[in-house]
Parts: sequence; C-alpha cells; structure tokens
Amino acid sequence: MTTGGFSPKRLARVREVLERYVDSGFVPGAVAVVARHGEVHIEAMGSLAFEGAGSGTPIAADTICRLASMTKPVVAACAMTLVEDCTLRLDDPVDEFLPELADMRVLADPDGPLADTVPANRPVTLRDLLTFTCGTGVVPAEPGTVPIADALAALAPLESKESAGDPEPAPDEWMRRLGALPLVYQPGERWMYHHAANVTGVLIARATGMSFGQALRERICGPLGMRDTGFSVAGQDISRLATAYQRDDATGKVFVEDGPGGYWSRPPAFEDCGGGLVSTAADYLAFASALLAGGTRNGERVLSRPSVTLMTSDQLTPAQKAASGFTPGYFDDIGWGFGMSVRTRRSHPGPPPGVSYPWASSVGSYGWPGRYGTAWCNDPAEDMTTILMIQRVAEPQSVSMRLDFWTAAYQAIDD
Repeated sequence: MTTGGFSPKRLARVREVLERYVDSGFVPGAVAVVARHGEVHIEAMGSLAFEGAGSGTPIAADTICRLASMTKPVVAACAMTLVEDCTLRLDDPVDEFLPELADMRVLADPDGPLADTVPANRPVTLRDLLTFTCGTGVVPAEPGTVPIADALAALAPLESKESAGDPEPAPDEWMRRLGALPLVYQPGERWMYHHAANVTGVLIARATGMSFGQALRERICGPLGMRDTGFSVAGQDISRLATAYQRDDATGKVFVEDGPGGYWSRPPAFEDCGGGLVSTAADYLAFASALLAGGTRNGERVLSRPSVTLMTSDQLTPAQKAASGFTPGYFDDIGWGFGMSVRTRRSHPGPPPGVSYPWASSVGSYGWPGRYGTAWCNDPAEDMTTILMIQRVAEPQSVSMRLDFWTAAYQAIDD
C-alpha cells in the first residue's frame, strides 16, 4: 500500500529522524513536510522552546519560524511578477529605479584599497541581481584583512546590528551606502552571495511605489494564502513564534539567539530580503507547490510557466561557476537559478561535503536552506516537495539533520 507514492511504513522514518534530534536536545521541536503527487505528509515533533511558556506549546505546521535565506526564492518570485506585468525587464539596466548603481566603479584588485578602481564594463541588470552576478556580495575574509569585505559586512541589515547598538538603515540609506562602494567584480563576472537579494527588494519597492512587504503581500502571499509570512509577527500570533537558538563555540552551551519578544516582534526599519522573512511550514508549502505546478495553486496563478522555468533553471555559465562558490568545486553538481540553487548533476553515492540540497534529488531539483536550519527542495522529476523547519543556527549537526531528513524522505518513495 502507498500514500501519494510513499510507503507508509518507510515514511515513518521521517518521524524517527525528528524524534532523534528532538530527544537528543539539539532542537526543542521540528516540523517536516513531505509532499508527492498531491498528497501531503506533515510530521511535527516537540515544542516551540526549551524554556518558558514555549516549552509547553507543541510545534505544529502553523508554527512561525525565521526563514533566513529561504527568503531569497520568495523575493525572486516577486521580482518576476514585475517582469510579467512589464514594470521591469530582465536585461534592462536598473539605473532608472536604482540611480545609486549607475556608473559604478569596480575594484582593480578585489583584495586591494577601495580607492583603486576601474569603470564598470556595463550597467547592472535585474538578471544580474536575480542570478547573484551583479558584482557585489559577501566576501569571505578575516576582519581587517580585505577592505571591501569589511565595508560590505558593515552594510548587512541583520538583526545582530541592532542588538549591538547599530540601528538598521532605512532602504534608501542602505542603497546610498552600497552605491558609494565599488563593485568587487565586473557585472556578470562571477556569482557572489546575498547582497543582490536586498538590492532586488529595494528595486521592487521603488518600482511598485510601496514597501517591499506590501508588494510581496499583494503579488505572492495574498494570492497564495500565505497569511503568516512577513517581516515581523504581530499581536497574538507571537505565541506561535518558535524560539531560535545558537551554540556558543567557546563554551559549547546553547543560548537563545532570538525569542518571541525579540527582533521579529516588531516591523524592521529595513525589510531584509536576503533573510528577514518569517513563515510557517504550511505557508512555504503553498509557495513551493505553486512553483512545482508551474506557477499556480488551487486555481490561482501567480507566475507564468515560462517564468517558473527560468527561475528554476541553471543560469550560470561555466566561467562563472569556475570562479565562484563558497568552496572549491562548489558548483560541480549545482547551479543557480533566480534566488535558489538548481541540481545539475547526480554524481555522488552519498551527500557531498557542505551539501545544500538532498543528495538523492533528481537533476533539475531546486531549493535553498536558511541560517536557522530550515531547508526546502522541490524535485520535479519525483513531483515531490520537502521542507524542514527548525530554529537552530546552522552548524555541522544542522547539516546532518537536513541530510537525515532528506534521506528518510527519499527512501520512502514507493513507485
């Protein structure tokens, strides 16, 4: 007997995975979604927190979690709605709405002084932003060793800045600061993570004449019924917000990184499109299902099929891949679409190091994880969606939990 293409007996291993990580004390609770052929299987185990009122509240499909970088695919989808209504064009310069990025300069040496620059070869386009090839982003380096790395790190509109007494800038001020810095590389030269998503959010806000959050509700969240997805949690809904935890590397102890009364309890000055959304497993399933169905869900079309195909296809050239990535060989088996990774080759009998997608997934699968241990993948060849929601800042054990979850999900396929 199968359920939606799964063996019920083998599907029970998904719950066993959650139980193991909850019972070990790694997380207080976890929610997993495994959906295939229209059948949805949801497992919820544990509670919202280790301590306080949340310790007595069971985690559920409507528990609100911080998405972190799982925000990026949602932002890309919102941008594509503006392309479809001809407000924006993929290959036009973004200068009209983002004059801060006009006539950009580029570092002569990516590791060198900020004043040593050359002119950009061409303007930045929306396609550059969505593929993360706009020429700027996170530069991995030890503090004080690379000038542009320090300058870009200081720009990041993260919740930790506010707790450190450095208030977030408003979007216009953030764009001014970014535009005052040179690009690290020429537009289109290589993939660079993160900052392009925030630039895309500012672009959408200016192009629509409303905040990005308002545009997102109007174009994506409202039509898909994603009522719990936004940049903050208000009113009585705060009781459904799970507590986020982090491990202190020095002591090994786990501490509260953000609680129900913390950063997400009020609207931010900067709607962080690189990682600021909160959502639920049920809401993100609505988004993932719409993409898997070619842009529609329950009769509501939010994107055309060609837009979804473009978003979820590898957009990077071999030259861009060879020069980019978090580690050497990062793009050997994956590429990048719009705001998410795309599986380009299944070559490992087991999970490769640092993997951000299910090792068993088919070529053409796409998705992305988040800093708090969340993860999502659509596998069109299997007609399958997998989502994991936890709230523990990523570390090696978080990666292990993702891989165990995905292994349990894929071994349950029974047709």
